[in-house]
Amino acid sequence: MIRVLIVGLGNMGLSHALAHHKLPASEIVGLVNRSGRVSHPELASYPVFTDYALALETARPDLVVISTYSDTHADYAVTAMEAGAHVFVEKPLATTVADAERVVACARETGRKLVVGYILRHHPSWVRLIEEARELGGPYVFRMNLNQQSAGAEWETHKALMKTTAPVVDCGVHYVDVWCQITDAKPVRVHGMGLRLSDEIAPDMYNYGQFQVFFEDGSVGWYEAGWGPMMSETAFFVKDVVSPAGSVSIVEDDKGASSDVDGHTRVGGLLVHRPGGDRHVDLPGEPGHQELCDAEQAYMLRAITENIDLTRHMLDAVKSLAICLAADESIRTGQSVLLKELTP
Repeated sequence: MIRVLIVGLGNMGLSHALAHHKLPASEIVGLVNRSGRVSHPELASYPVFTDYALALETARPDLVVISTYSDTHADYAVTAMEAGAHVFVEKPLATTVADAERVVACARETGRKLVVGYILRHHPSWVRLIEEARELGGPYVFRMNLNQQSAGAEWETHKALMKTTAPVVDCGVHYVDVWCQITDAKPVRVHGMGLRLSDEIAPDMYNYGQFQVFFEDGSVGWYEAGWGPMMSETAFFVKDVVSPAGSVSIVEDDKGASSDVDGHTRVGGLLVHRPGGDRHVDLPGEPGHQELCDAEQAYMLRAITENIDLTRHMLDAVKSLAICLAADESIRTGQSVLLKELTP
């Protein structure tokens, strides 16, 4: 039985906690949040802490699941691994490349497993998209976006997130990670632009941004993300990959509202286009948000018990974060950013 400490009980943390509540191979030994209260009835019997260090010392977990705000991810992950625990940390891995590399180095030094919460890696439809794209062969054009017309509680959540992380980083790492699984090439240059569209966020933050990435093999990528009540829902979910041999695209059938969390992963089907004709790939029975979190945590447990080699996973996590942080830097400075060699 793997002893699990859940840190952070927001949207993702609650889902991860419910996953471990149901998984037979794990036992929740503590929940950590700022209020010290847990309202969900299925989690009411577990010990609750407000202090992370005290929770680590008292609960002595084998696995720590970190779903707090981004600026705590790196320090919390390192602290957990130094205490002897494996770590699942929500994306982004850190708020700087140096911190992300520090976390990966700690995982290697301590021999602990480190999994980053890239939920699309556990979605069969997105796995199929990657397989179809790699079969086409590169170089590639990546065209992806996720604009969210959020209001009320959803807008409040987005404003809270933007106190530490811009939309192009928070959402972008998911889709750039998909690019990194399709092309093995190194990213070399990033250019971005963005705009602050609301007085409700800090003067130095922007709630709309887009960026372009240039890869060493000639591949190029474009990503766009915007949050807020002013955002358009026209073409808010573009997901396709183009190559000299054709293209593969997500068909937007039955797309819900742009801020619907289940809609962010839902795939109506795939359209595979080649010059000789098109092929539709139906993808019935897709997992929902909770099922995907269940799959993530089941994989985390297998990584521990089966000693899965996570080297490529960790390097891709650093690479996708480096691209998105370079985009953020470019948006803030108005200059293109050359990407340095990442720590192997």
